[in-house]
Amino acid sequence: MSAKLTVIFYIVLCLEAGIVLTFLPWTNPFGLSDWGDNFFLVYAAQKTGSHALQHAVASGWVRGAVTGLGLLNLCMAFWELFHFRQTVQMLGGRAAHAVDPATARDATRPASSGGGELPR
Repeated sequence: MSAKLTVIFYIVLCLEAGIVLTFLPWTNPFGLSDWGDNFFLVYAAQKTGSHALQHAVASGWVRGAVTGLGLLNLCMAFWELFHFRQTVQMLGGRAAHAVDPATARDATRPASSGGGELPR
């Protein structure tokens, strides 16, 4: 049950982060200021004396990169959504093709015929 909840929360987190990172650089939701004129960015630029930081963050290149990260988060969320059962099984310790390494035999070597030593 905890594996299912973990995967569900991960999917929700990826969806939320993806939506915010995809649309926030290009819109002004809830009366917030523009992406390049927010309070914390202006404050950081004034404290460091680097006003080029504000211009760099406001550029289309940075906005595009942040949007790309948002799209990547959305892709991860949908991939996890489509592979939900497999991910839950792997988190629960039941891999789909799990092989116990202690009992698995190497297929390239023939089984020894006794004596306890391997041929050289």
